Amino acid sequence: MKWKGTGLALLGAAAVAGIAIGLSVGRGGGSKATTYVIAGAQTQESADTGGTTVADPSTAQPGHPLIVGTADDSLKQADRAQADKLLRISREAGFDAVLVSSTWTPGASAPTAAERRSLANVVHAAGREGMGVFVFVWHGLSRSTPRTPAARSQFASYSAALARAFPRVRAVVVGNEPNLNTFWMPQYGPGGSDAAASGYLDLLTRTYDAVKAVSPRTQVIGGALAPRGSDRPQLPRDTHSPTQFIKDLAAVYRASGRTKPVMDSLAMHPYMRASAFPPSGVHPDSTTITLGDYPRLAALLARAFAGTAQRGRGLPIYYTEFGVQTQVPDDHRRAYTNPTTPAAADAVDPETQVRYYREALSLAACQPTVKGLFVFHTFDEPDLAGWQSGLYYADHQPKPSLDGFRAAATAARKGFLTRCAGDTFLRSG
Repeated sequence: MKWKGTGLALLGAAAVAGIAIGLSVGRGGGSKATTYVIAGAQTQESADTGGTTVADPSTAQPGHPLIVGTADDSLKQADRAQADKLLRISREAGFDAVLVSSTWTPGASAPTAAERRSLANVVHAAGREGMGVFVFVWHGLSRSTPRTPAARSQFASYSAALARAFPRVRAVVVGNEPNLNTFWMPQYGPGGSDAAASGYLDLLTRTYDAVKAVSPRTQVIGGALAPRGSDRPQLPRDTHSPTQFIKDLAAVYRASGRTKPVMDSLAMHPYMRASAFPPSGVHPDSTTITLGDYPRLAALLARAFAGTAQRGRGLPIYYTEFGVQTQVPDDHRRAYTNPTTPAAADAVDPETQVRYYREALSLAACQPTVKGLFVFHTFDEPDLAGWQSGLYYADHQPKPSLDGFRAAATAARKGFLTRCAGDTFLRSG
């Protein structure tokens, strides 16, 4: 997650933009002058074009229904009436699920009373609105990485206590972007050997077993991986690409000899490098994984876990964070702070935002093992060093993109959003 205060928001934005992997990438700029390889096409095309065309559209298949969720910690409120209000707005925006965080701190084996109260308000309000609840349990920044077996057991106990207290929680997502040193250290061991996937697998294994002992029906979702990384331990910022992290995770799993799975689904954060980049862009000669790279991700999972108890082929996938930031017009700026931050430059107009959200949902609906996509967030973060990717401004006034998003989300939930040719959608016109 990328909204945990100004400093973390900037780090998260840097990771998304590519700075965390040793690149210098501009965050602004128009999309029309840029070319990309587009999912479902063989040549580079306009950045504003997604999907594919087929000679006989009647051969296309309808997209499958999706969970369309919001990932937004502002929905966690100590006041139940306020939580009810914000969840109602989220439901009216088109979301049918909510993802919120719960932070484990070293030494804790269960959520605090205050944490249970705010989570209970989310669960209660979501129940009133008919929304599913997902919770990602994490440890914050890398300084709190659970590095010892004892610490990982505490984290697992914390997750199990949450599942016990809230049986309506549909899934627990374990950790946040462990392939980045912003959130997990160490990334590498002696001689550049893997350390991140090895440590994370132990955490995932302990959490899976602890949660399943409480509630076999509660899903345990692993990964929550950032979309890019360097795989170069000699850089000042140690990171792994999601491609290499999955390979390392599978290798450690094989070596463990475990005869049970460690996750029910995989989570990805398929952010583009900047909001001006369309979600249909693919990276065929890269270790980056975003929405358009689904065929490579599915093949990687199948190959990496082949012959093990951990299913790789057909493993369900959730896109638990995806966001497109919008510009803040003058008549809403009074609701925001930190107006000179560079992160605020990574923004597009609302028409582009809704087009890209619709494109992202269309892609996901045509990807057979993808179960849901969570937009980051319902409401903009008031600090412009954070993320302005919601459907509402920070003053809770709707953006011009809201109506179009609501229509796309409603259609996606029902499986009516698009028709598919293979794992991409039919291009209109």
